[in-house]
Amino acid sequence: MGDVDQEQPEKNDSADESEDEGEVLEYSPCGRWQKRREEVEQRDVPGIDYAFLAMDTEEGVEVVWNEVQFSENRNLKAQEDKIRQVFDNLIQLDHPNIVKFHKYWTDTKDGKSRVIFITEYMSSGSLSQFMKKTRKNNKTFNLKAWKRWCTQILSALSYLHSCNPPITHGNLACDTIFIQHNGLIKIGSVAPDAMHHVKTYRKDIKNMHCIAPEYADPGAFGPPIDIYSFGICALEIAALGFQGNGGESSVHVTEENIKRTLESLENPLQRDFISQCIIKDPADRPNARELLFHAILFEVHSLRLLAAHTFVKSLSILPENLTDEAFIKRIDPNTVFAEIRCKEPVQWKRSQVPNLELEKFLEDVRNGIYPLTAFTMQDPPTKTRPVTPEVDNPQKSEDQNSLDVENRLVTSSLCNVRKGDSSKYHITLNLKMDDKMNRNLTADFSKDDNAEKLAQELVHYGFINKNDEELIAKLINDQLMTILQKKNIPVEGS
Repeated sequence: MGDVDQEQPEKNDSADESEDEGEVLEYSPCGRWQKRREEVEQRDVPGIDYAFLAMDTEEGVEVVWNEVQFSENRNLKAQEDKIRQVFDNLIQLDHPNIVKFHKYWTDTKDGKSRVIFITEYMSSGSLSQFMKKTRKNNKTFNLKAWKRWCTQILSALSYLHSCNPPITHGNLACDTIFIQHNGLIKIGSVAPDAMHHVKTYRKDIKNMHCIAPEYADPGAFGPPIDIYSFGICALEIAALGFQGNGGESSVHVTEENIKRTLESLENPLQRDFISQCIIKDPADRPNARELLFHAILFEVHSLRLLAAHTFVKSLSILPENLTDEAFIKRIDPNTVFAEIRCKEPVQWKRSQVPNLELEKFLEDVRNGIYPLTAFTMQDPPTKTRPVTPEVDNPQKSEDQNSLDVENRLVTSSLCNVRKGDSSKYHITLNLKMDDKMNRNLTADFSKDDNAEKLAQELVHYGFINKNDEELIAKLINDQLMTILQKKNIPVEGS
């Protein structure tokens, strides 16, 4: 009994510590994001002073609350336009292999100006952490998995470098590349290129072996810097570390270590691929798009993969958007997927395709594990998002009736109308937002209502962006006209 009594205070201390970490320290101006006490490992990202775990109260997921404090000799107002331009561009980024930027704002705390921005939280760990575990039992990394990872990273870099103006990551390393449990790769910390507009960040950057030779020249800062860093990462992944330093990238890595590690790779195409990335002269390095066509990575996409990409892009085939009849047909084992019409027709039915294997493959394609690289790459965003409003007070408004403003835009939408009780109709809206989150809305509609008023209410209560009001109103009105005119019921406002 005495032993038990001695252990009890430790459990209480642990519980108190957990409660302290979950304590809410600040709210975003709209109240959606809640900053907690628990700090997130910054992974030596230049320019970011603090990173805390936070909660997205709308989606119910954890996010990262990043803070950048201005140097005391800097003037926030003098840089305000540049800050808005940089962060508005970052928030528009929408790629499955890039950690998502959600929102930003500026404020003043303790007399110091700061920029706060919310990013996706990657809890699964970095490639560096993964390699530490893997190198204990392996000398080299599986070539097939290496190709898949390189393809995903290059797909993200090609997207960033295609922006106008190009976005340079500037701090690409295995510490800033993350892997999820399903094999999806995401590059994070797309900030140094933005941060150098905001403040002068630390010079003691970790992973100096990943920094291109021309990095010190401000005029040379551009996409080739990322290509050099990518090449070093690709080498480190292929060999699970560097020869001559025990495989630890945290130990100083010399040019001799890099050379010896490169020569140790058995595949000549792999050596050539990496060698092109780390050419000293940035003008001679290939760009991300060209590297995707290198012989070590390039392959003709299968019809299976092309069909899967077409399938997952259709919002109407998501399970939550299917009617009961369509869902039953989809899972019917006798459903014909393909047919060869000849003297003796051949059919492929759903019963011939393993269900779990098919669903997993479609989910992997939807998540971005198998990007299409042999065709035109995904275009960077060109639309203009509403500018994040300037706020003076970062704390949540005392007026609990104040409403949030939806900054995301709708990329695709569906509307379904069915007969409800008495004279009312039930409307269901399925909206896919530009951050790939889905929003399902339902409302009752009578013959005395009209689509324009309903769309205005959706904007007022923060469910859709003001720029989408006309689009949603037309979608609702068209669907109502189709349904109600069949019954010869007039629609107000039509």
